[in-house]
Amino acid sequence: MLSYDELTPPERELWDAFPEGRRVDLRTGTPEADDPAAGAQWGPERSVRAAVVAALLLGANDERSGAVAALLLTGARITGRLDLSGAEIRHAFSLDGCRFEEAVSMWGASTRTIGLANSWVPGIDAGLARIEGALDLRRSAIEGGSLTLVNARVAGELVLTDTRISGPGEWAVLAGGLVMEGGVFASQLTTHGGLRLPGAQLPRGLFLQGARLENPGGVALAAGHVAASTVDCSQGFTAQGAVRLRSARIADLLTFEGAHLNGYGTALVCTAMQVGDFDFRPAEPPSGTVDLRSAQASWCQDSERGWPDEVLLEGFTYGSIRFGETACADGVAAGGEGTPEGERTSAREGTPAGDEVARRLAWIRRNPGYAPQPYEQLAGRYRQMGHDGDARRVLLAKHRHRRRTLHPAGRVWGQLLDATVGYGYRPWLAGLWLIALALLGTLVFGSHSPTPVKQGEGPPFQAFVYTLDLLIPIGGLGQRAGWYWTDSGPQWLAYVLIAAGWVLTTAVVAGVTRTLNKN
Repeated sequence: MLSYDELTPPERELWDAFPEGRRVDLRTGTPEADDPAAGAQWGPERSVRAAVVAALLLGANDERSGAVAALLLTGARITGRLDLSGAEIRHAFSLDGCRFEEAVSMWGASTRTIGLANSWVPGIDAGLARIEGALDLRRSAIEGGSLTLVNARVAGELVLTDTRISGPGEWAVLAGGLVMEGGVFASQLTTHGGLRLPGAQLPRGLFLQGARLENPGGVALAAGHVAASTVDCSQGFTAQGAVRLRSARIADLLTFEGAHLNGYGTALVCTAMQVGDFDFRPAEPPSGTVDLRSAQASWCQDSERGWPDEVLLEGFTYGSIRFGETACADGVAAGGEGTPEGERTSAREGTPAGDEVARRLAWIRRNPGYAPQPYEQLAGRYRQMGHDGDARRVLLAKHRHRRRTLHPAGRVWGQLLDATVGYGYRPWLAGLWLIALALLGTLVFGSHSPTPVKQGEGPPFQAFVYTLDLLIPIGGLGQRAGWYWTDSGPQWLAYVLIAAGWVLTTAVVAGVTRTLNKN
């Protein structure tokens, strides 16, 4: 047990101020001399033992009534290890602008608001801690050790604004299972090592605007199965490593507007994610693949310039999707004012910017291989909007893409269906083919003389009616059965017209049926 006589002058000052909650300020007033990064040189006049801090927080000298006891200390060098593991701390404490010689341990502790702002700390372990207030680490530097909040519970906010964390291994922040009642505010956070938040509950959101997470070749942000209202990775957010949001549940907004995603191989993983609004307009295309397989978004806003060359889209569903504006090199928004409508193009795909269907199809083709679901999803979206023609364009593109995966005979047959009836989505092509074949048959048959099946019986030969009789597979006009050819040329043409008539008439009927039963 510490005695008052053993305390140094700065420790006595802190001891006397604690019962009244007064702040003790040991700074000199010179910014360079008060920088905690250089605090290893601070002498005894600015040093406080960690044992004294722990004794006060654990109940020493808190018997004075009429005031709220609190430990408020600024500009001190904390010597020794501050170990509050498993403690029940009834007082708020703030160590502002301090330098800690050793890592801080609050593992399993129960405490109120903790302030370690503007400080230099070799590591903080608050795993399983219960903090009935805020945890404020703004503008601090955690170097040589990680920030650990595994399975911790924080009733207030976690503030990491302008904080620098350099972990010793792969992870700078370990916060799996973290339960927050307030928000996590980490704008301008810088880490050397990844930020790990699997299974965290963040009902007030995770805000990483302008943060820089560096774990090259590894994972910069691991937030699989996280439950959050908002995840804001905008305003220059930079990830040197992969961002993983597998099976995340984000109720409101996930945004990467103005972000830099520099993961190796796969830059962003959002498989099986559920999100309300998904804003994917990064400052530049990610350096690796974006994986959206089986993700669900109620609303999606993206930029065609923001997607990488490979996007995994199979199973990705959305209620609504639209292209947003992005800034070009000259400062004019793509497709914005000042660009003639006829000259607006996609710099990446070379398609007219006004032709959204072509731009969306170019986006789908970034998915490697052939997958029908992205086409069906986009077509369904156009049907819901009442744009049935656009939906047919998408489905036609689906069949053309699939054709490239078939064996040679299948590709030939697909080419035939495409050229004649557009796979049934362009039935008017069948009508054009019927007209062209009718004219061809009329010219060919009109220049030859057929032989009647029975002399003196049946109607006289009429080339046009005979051609129609061949092309119409159902019923008859009385010409086909009454005449035959001795010349091989007209006879083979007759066979071709019969076969074409079956194919084209069926396509016309299917096209009309589809039109009358539009979704």
